[in-house]
Parts: sequence; structure tokens; C-alpha cells
Amino acid sequence: MSKHKKSALQENEGVSSSEIASDSAIQSFKSKRKKELDINQLTAALLNKNTTALSQAITLVESQNLKHFEKANSLINACLPHANKSIRIGITGVPGVGKSTFIEAFGKHLSAAGKRIAVLAIDPSSSITKGSILGDKTRMEALVKDPNVFIRPSASGDSLGGVARKTRESIILCEAAGFDVIIIETVGVGQSETTVHSMVDFFLLLKLPGAGDELQGIKRGIIEMADLIAINKADGDNFQKAKRAQIDFNNALHHYPKKSSEWQPKTTVCSALKNEGIDEIWKAILDYVHITSENNYFSEKRHEQNKFWLLQTIEAQLKSEFFNKPVIQEALKIQLKLLETNKTTPFAAAEYLLKLRD
Repeated sequence: MSKHKKSALQENEGVSSSEIASDSAIQSFKSKRKKELDINQLTAALLNKNTTALSQAITLVESQNLKHFEKANSLINACLPHANKSIRIGITGVPGVGKSTFIEAFGKHLSAAGKRIAVLAIDPSSSITKGSILGDKTRMEALVKDPNVFIRPSASGDSLGGVARKTRESIILCEAAGFDVIIIETVGVGQSETTVHSMVDFFLLLKLPGAGDELQGIKRGIIEMADLIAINKADGDNFQKAKRAQIDFNNALHHYPKKSSEWQPKTTVCSALKNEGIDEIWKAILDYVHITSENNYFSEKRHEQNKFWLLQTIEAQLKSEFFNKPVIQEALKIQLKLLETNKTTPFAAAEYLLKLRD
């Protein structure tokens, strides 16, 4: 660790290299997987690139059990010195655009180039049953068998825009486990794009050819966040439609002011099904990383994201603590009934409940 000023999160140096390479630590982890694990053993196995340990670590940080909270924090702190060495890529697009097919083709391409890839796929949860499909592994049959690839589908739950509650921590765990590229697949239903954009280095937007929305690029929104727009399914009769869409989007992108990253967003066409155009997309990502690393935007963006997620985490924790207080839960029921009978207003009820928090 350098002698520069350390953040509170960086104080923990993690486990030693001897522990990482310790066969006994790994064997101990394997023999006690079904029991309550020691965080040092779990960390040692994780840093030794054990994917079973990685799965268990992500389950730990995703747990809403208060008993797991302290252990999850210890695990993240131990992994931090070994993180931040990957390229984080967000991939989004409307349902049916072929995200899973694209990620499979993209992942296979990177694996063939010697990269280790972690895919954190966010599956939509039903607002009624709270269940989720979690079908990404079945949609990526070839990729899931690749030893260089780790796929983790997570239910979106009630988190903002469909992004899994602990995706940020999962990224750190995947990086500590030695993955070179982290792919975050969004649900593609709205605010999730904004949230994912705040946790990745490169944002890829997949579009369909001839969908009638090519000129929407002149509007502010998701187009403005994209570092690259890829028109997928550019094969057969769709190829010419895809090329026309590419021209329209390229024209639209030039209406935006130059980004502080000094990167000019691009548009390309690809066919994940035919495995065409995938290499060009990876080259564009590498160009982006090179340019933004040279001008320091890459690291500056990550620092800004860390600040953002610090504030988001504080807000989430305060909200959780507030609503989990028994006195608030009982008082909330009463205020809701008063609202139904028009005996109070939302603002008065909120003010009353907030006064009870201490």
C-alpha cells in the first residue's frame, strides 16, 4: 500500500499472499462450505479464484439478514486492495434486443483472447410474487460452460430501476477473484440504465434495426449516456435497416456537446447470432480505455462514482433503519389509516413519523 492518504475503506490490507496461496486454507473452505464460514477462509479461497467461494461471497453481501451485515463488510474490506483492476461494462437495451445472445458471443470472444469474464445479470422480479426468472444461465448455454466465465443472475427485487441491491459490492468481489472484464446486464426498463451507468466504465446500448426510434437520438436520455451504440441483429433482411439506423444515430450523436472524457460516442452494427461485428466492439472499448486512461478521466470517473455510492449507501441505510424501528412500523399503520379517512395529509403524517425516529 502506498504512503498516500488512505480512505477508511482502504485501511484493511486484506489477507496476505501466503494465505492466498495456502492449500490448507482452500481445503478448509471446501470442507466447511455448508457450515458457518470464517471470513479469512472465504477471502483466501476467493482470492485464489475459487468460483464457488465467489458465489458464496456474493450471496453473503446480498443477504438482508442483519447477522450477515458485519461479515459482509469485513469481506468487502479484505477484498478492496485486490479490486479495481478490471474493465466494467454496462450493457442495456429493450427486451428482445438480444442482450443475452450478444453477451454470450461477446464473452466467448473475450475468453478466446485469454480474458476472464464475470457477468452480473439482473433479472426482473415480479412486483406481485417477488419472484424472478433468473434464466440468464439457460439463455447462455455455451458461455456458462466456459471455465473463464462466471455468470451470476440476481433478482432485481425492489431496488432502484431493477438493479440488484448489492451489485456494487459484487463487482468488487469479482475483481478480487481475478476477473478482467465485468459485464453488468440491465433489465432495460428505465431507471436501471442510469443506475448502471453510475457503476461502470463503459456503457453499451444495444438497438434493434428498423424499430422506428433511430431519430430519438436527438433527445436527451439514455442515448446521451451511451459510449457506443450497437445495432444488433444486423443480418439477412435486417442488414440494410441496421446500416440506415447507424447513419441516423451517428448524425444524432453529433448534436451532443463533447464529453469531458474526450471520447466521441460511436455507432456500429453487429450480429450476435452470426458472431459478426463483435471484435469491432471490443476494439472500441479498448480505444475508450486507452484515451480515458491517458487523460485521467478513467480514474476520475471511478472516484466520482465512489462518492455517489457513498451517499446512496448512507441514504439506503438510514431508510432501512427508520422503517425497521417497531415504533415507526406501528405509527405508520395508524397514519396510513388516517390518510384513508382524510384526517391527515402525507406531509403532516411524514413530519409526525420523522419526529419519532429518535
